[in-house]
Amino acid sequence: MSSPLLAVFLLLIATASAAPLRPGFYAETCPEAESIVRKVMRKAMIREPRSVASVMRFQFHDCFVNGCDASLLLDDTPTMLGEKLALSNINSLRSFEVIDEVKNELEKVCPATVSCADIVIMAARDAVALSGGPDWEVKLGRKDSLTASQEDSNNIMPSPRANASILIDLFSRFNLSVKDLVALSGSHSIGEGRCFSVMFRLYNQSGTGKPDPTIEPKYKEKLNKICPIGGDENVTVSLDSTPTVFDNIYFKDLSEGRGFLNSDETLFTFHHTKEYVKLFSRDQSAFFKAFVEGMIKMGDLQSGRPGEIRTNCRVVNSVRRPVNVLMES
Repeated sequence: MSSPLLAVFLLLIATASAAPLRPGFYAETCPEAESIVRKVMRKAMIREPRSVASVMRFQFHDCFVNGCDASLLLDDTPTMLGEKLALSNINSLRSFEVIDEVKNELEKVCPATVSCADIVIMAARDAVALSGGPDWEVKLGRKDSLTASQEDSNNIMPSPRANASILIDLFSRFNLSVKDLVALSGSHSIGEGRCFSVMFRLYNQSGTGKPDPTIEPKYKEKLNKICPIGGDENVTVSLDSTPTVFDNIYFKDLSEGRGFLNSDETLFTFHHTKEYVKLFSRDQSAFFKAFVEGMIKMGDLQSGRPGEIRTNCRVVNSVRRPVNVLMES
């Protein structure tokens, strides 16, 4: 069994045996936890609307790589390459400082009580709710990882070039259905993507030297102006027509050839996923319901590995002192 498949296999086994998660986990130890997270998220949204979409993505990039354990947040150490510079994260994931701000506020009220892994789950939920999307009760009680793995992230996380078949296979490894895949892709209802992720679609789809024929002509003309050959590929483009509002416009855009990423538009051009795109484009409540179900299922992924409650989301508590001593010597 290949390394990525083995990692996923072990994750699925561990998920069944890990400590059960439950709503209201901090009701006695830190009753203000969820309100503090939402308060900080609201401030972040006012300060920079794009930040909440960025924070929401953390749940996807964390949970798929060895479970929802906040390994994504760990900085590199002399003995560990973290996940922040993995292929799907470098120059892409942002707003880590929002999680730091949440953690700092929680530490003032409930020291060493609320895990960074749970903060990611609560903040992702709040990002959706504060953007006009559904609100839901999250299950909590996760521990924080003692390590991170850039290699595992590289092996597991999909490319923006991925087609629906690849995505279906990936999601199925985590017991997530085709419906879950399409609904969770609706996370792109808010936020922006870099020109880097669309250049091949505009100018060299599948090595043909031609644009992706599925892109609607006027939308392609718009993208050509924003993302010209030789231009700054870090320039960002809205992922759908209402990038600050969580709604089903994303699916309407896909239906009309205005999906930004290849991994978005492929959901409409592939027969196994197309019917769900059409359903969600017609029925926003159906999308919201399926999205919540998918987020909860994804949030259940656990590795079962040893963990702790980190007091700083970027640093493993148990190795902080030895690392500092090493640096001072």
